Amino acid sequence: MLSLLVVDDDPALLEAMRAFLSRAGNAQVRTARTAREGLSILSSNTFHAIVLDYDMPEIDGLSFLKILRSRGDTTPVVIFTGVGREHAAIEALNNGADFFVQKGENPETALRIVLERVSQAVNGRISGRPIGSVQKTITDMINFSSEPTFGIDREGKVIAWNEAMEQLTGMPESAMIKKGDYAYAEPFFGVKKQMLIDLVFEKDEDIQKQNYLLVSRVKKGPVIAVTKGVKPDGKAVTLWMKAMPLYDSHGNFIAAMGAVRDITATVKDVPLPEPAAKDPAASGQPVPAGVPELSATLVDRMLGTANSCYKEGVRLYGHERNYREAVAVFDKALAIDATLAYVWNDRGFCYRELGEYDKALKSFLHAVELAPESVEVLYELGVTLETIGVIQKDNKYLDAALQTFHMVTDKLPNNESAWNHIGVCLKEMGRPEYSRIYFDRARDIKIRKKDTPIPRKRDEYI
Repeated sequence: MLSLLVVDDDPALLEAMRAFLSRAGNAQVRTARTAREGLSILSSNTFHAIVLDYDMPEIDGLSFLKILRSRGDTTPVVIFTGVGREHAAIEALNNGADFFVQKGENPETALRIVLERVSQAVNGRISGRPIGSVQKTITDMINFSSEPTFGIDREGKVIAWNEAMEQLTGMPESAMIKKGDYAYAEPFFGVKKQMLIDLVFEKDEDIQKQNYLLVSRVKKGPVIAVTKGVKPDGKAVTLWMKAMPLYDSHGNFIAAMGAVRDITATVKDVPLPEPAAKDPAASGQPVPAGVPELSATLVDRMLGTANSCYKEGVRLYGHERNYREAVAVFDKALAIDATLAYVWNDRGFCYRELGEYDKALKSFLHAVELAPESVEVLYELGVTLETIGVIQKDNKYLDAALQTFHMVTDKLPNNESAWNHIGVCLKEMGRPEYSRIYFDRARDIKIRKKDTPIPRKRDEYI
């Protein structure tokens, strides 16, 4: 009989999982409402596997996983979450998760998948985690992404080609799976040649020789670059690409993942060279003489275009209170460079002002993902969580807001507003005796005129 630990902050879901896994999986199930409780249980108990929620207050699923692996605990972990971000899946896998399962709209179907993954993870650890289970994990993760994404194994053969990639290229998954020899490049360049996904371990200068301009690069993380391509009809396109290696829990390279966007319309105001109708570059060879290179200032100009969009968005909502149009302009900026945390932050602010709190929350969470140390981003996330908690009378959101504001006060101990918000959260949670302490702290800062305001990017333009 399997012994399972299930960690999730949703009590209703926790009970449903306990009942289902006990009955359908013939398992002994122990539950924990918080990451701290789960870690405490693991300090004196062992389990065949752990089913772990990703998005939890105070200590989230990824932090739980890192703590677990740092202790040398190799218990199989299945992440079960409603968070649909590609970055979350990659981080979970790279930090030792065995599988990543989306909660989805049909709870019973999702729980059956969880049970399948638990069995695969346990059997995989016993037998050395065969390559099939690794590839299944990567396939699930790539299909989880809404961005056009594909994956290749260590031999360069396609192991995943998601629906968004099918729509972008017109190539069905069935026609691409197991294809090697750079066949996945043909929909973008008209010939077989190395793509960014094949160059993740190359030096910057070697990537540039392949006619890529680097936008950003993170050690053992994604490399983002721009290049030119050719549509099947011979028209030139500008392609934004992101690629990164994937590792197992022991740090061994197991696969690579690549995402592609056609940003031709987005950068139409940036002068680009016309590519040849069919790029004659052989697989893995530098672009020969005669094939025009991208402008050396393209990245700067693209980022300049993104910042111009951001400034325009700030003007629209900061001066005209036109939040809907500001969101549209911010979306243009993010289409150019999706790594700009301050754009995601102000986009979330606009959605909050429009009363679209779910969209606001998703935008702020993305901003926090990109800039976890930003006081501005943390503060705005806290305000949004608090607002949702008050409207829905849900202590889960209020508690998450409380923890977020504490992170703000850790960085800015004299920020009056953050202390005041902590007091509001506690009062709404039915703890007025504690809220008074924080209201008094905020009032004391105000009286003494020691307030340290939140630094905001938009203030540079308003």
